[in-house]
Amino acid sequence: MNDPFIKRSFSDYTEQDFVEFVDEIRKEDKAPTDERADVLVRHFNSIVGHPSGMDLIYYPEPGADTSSAGIARTVAAWRAANEMPGFKQ
Repeated sequence: MNDPFIKRSFSDYTEQDFVEFVDEIRKEDKAPTDERADVLVRHFNSIVGHPSGMDLIYYPEPGADTSSAGIARTVAAWRAANEMPGFKQ
């Protein structure tokens, strides 16, 4: 599948790209089929590196910022704390 929201790695996303990617996952969750949502969620899990993975979207910690921008900040902060590459500048 050639999908504009799927990039090779986390560091290929700008912060805005990633926010739009999370928005797209949420949009696809409301689609009549789960096919594309499943692909996007699997990709999310494969690139974020965060131990909570998709739970950041579907089962967030109490008090977490669950907006797409909040999820982007959470992932970026965790990656920085773990010396992993961040967003593309």
